[in-house]
Amino acid sequence: MSFTLGTTSMSPPIALAPMAGITDRPFRDLVRSFGAGLMVSEMVASQEMVQAKPGVRERAELSADVENTAVQLAGREEYWIAEAAKQVAGQGARIIDINMGCPAKKVTNGYSGSALLKTPDHALRLIEAVVGAVDVPVTLKTRLGWDDTCLNAPDVARRAAEAGVQMVTIHGRTRCQFYKGSADWAAIRAVKDAVTVPVLANGDIVDTAAARQALELSGADGVMIGRGAEGKPWLLAEVSHHLWGTPAPEIPAGDAFIQMVSEHYRAMLDFYGQDLGVRVARKHLGWYMDEAGTGPTMRRAVLTQKDPAEVLALLPDALSAQSAEAAA
Repeated sequence: MSFTLGTTSMSPPIALAPMAGITDRPFRDLVRSFGAGLMVSEMVASQEMVQAKPGVRERAELSADVENTAVQLAGREEYWIAEAAKQVAGQGARIIDINMGCPAKKVTNGYSGSALLKTPDHALRLIEAVVGAVDVPVTLKTRLGWDDTCLNAPDVARRAAEAGVQMVTIHGRTRCQFYKGSADWAAIRAVKDAVTVPVLANGDIVDTAAARQALELSGADGVMIGRGAEGKPWLLAEVSHHLWGTPAPEIPAGDAFIQMVSEHYRAMLDFYGQDLGVRVARKHLGWYMDEAGTGPTMRRAVLTQKDPAEVLALLPDALSAQSAEAAA
């Protein structure tokens, strides 16, 4: 199963979800190295992007020569989101994704993200502005609705597709659920039935079994994986191998796992600079140590160390539980 969005082939039909503070350039590059259909950047606030506030351009760094990359924009005003779309398309973005799913209060209080589900007419004007501003494909990521009394994703998706959106991703929760409870993959089927464009199912897809069930219940064309890939950058490639027969990834173990984590750490330091990089890297190191079964004392030593050289020196011992397990 595969489909094409402009010059981007969604083969396999699996994508890395945009996650603020997580799917930065170093992590996207690492996930891409194992194999995936589509990489989606962190959400970028459109007005801040155009006005070049510090840090926003770095989050949106695309590398025009990198294929299978989408940039996700959030916004509440037609002018700014259209201008931001023009800008990132000019920088090389192959796909523009519109965020109508972020549940964070600082986003929804600004009438962006999933708050747009409460004002579908306004949301449609934003979508039309972006589609009219760029020649690259425009996609949409949203949720089932604002709450259990406003489950309007099928209608929003239908209107978005009629306006020119070429793919829709649905997180199987409402905004008011945030990330509580379980994603309702079956509810995504109503969106799939409402549109003719491809649909990706998202939410709680943490392994191959979950991905397979999400596809069966939703009827979706593919899946988007977010939190399941934390500490497991090979997960998308692993799921793709089992579901669609793509080459099996070489899942790093032992020394290879330690090397991968160390290289990811160095990449974050290079990308953000030492001071910020040390702080941003901690969550990733925490997830890697979860994977390794690192004990609390060593974990605390790694996550409180401020000297990158000392962190790198600690990693072999910190990840040795994973190494010992692989050797067994």
